[in-house]
Amino acid sequence: MPESQTSPTVQISPLERAFYSRDPRRVARELLGKVLVRKRGRQRLTARIVEVEAYLGEKDPASHAAAGNTARTSVLFGPPGHAYIYFIYGNHYCLNVSCEPEGRAGGVLFRAVEPLSGVEEMARARGIEIHGAKKDVKDLVRLTSGPGRLCEAFGITRVRDNGCDLTSPASGLWIGEDGYRARGIRTTPRIGITKAVDKPLRYILVGNPFVSRKTSR
Repeated sequence: MPESQTSPTVQISPLERAFYSRDPRRVARELLGKVLVRKRGRQRLTARIVEVEAYLGEKDPASHAAAGNTARTSVLFGPPGHAYIYFIYGNHYCLNVSCEPEGRAGGVLFRAVEPLSGVEEMARARGIEIHGAKKDVKDLVRLTSGPGRLCEAFGITRVRDNGCDLTSPASGLWIGEDGYRARGIRTTPRIGITKAVDKPLRYILVGNPFVSRKTSR
């Protein structure tokens, strides 16, 4: 497995709200290497964050916040550290976290994560068969490489998770740190959008096989 793997017994501490109350570009870069956690009953799914994109609020034409504070986008204008979920292409959900102080919109989109624990549960949620005790990276990449895939693997939907507090383990979906420090971060233009396509606001862990799309930049 890649170097970013960790023991499932390692303590994961939730990130505080102040972490998100900043410019989305800083938040995005520092989210790399952090851990996304889903807790359902006795099940705990965890994955290392390896690819994100920053969206800069009302002045960013690629951001949903550019439409203003609406019923759909209100989470982006609310307190930082909350999940903003949207449905895209009539096919899959995308997970974002709100940034900036309350009243000022900003967010970070999660594009890819690297599974750490709960792989079998993720595979079942994705309808993928993974055989053997020693999982092959090529199989695991299909679970969480891409924003839609990671949401499906973690059972993330707008009805269930939109607006949930990602700073609180009590929410069942949260983000924490386990002491891992990201090394080798690359910045590229965002992908899968049609506006402000040249802004260098996509952040990836260099060399991580779970990054959703390779780039030469």
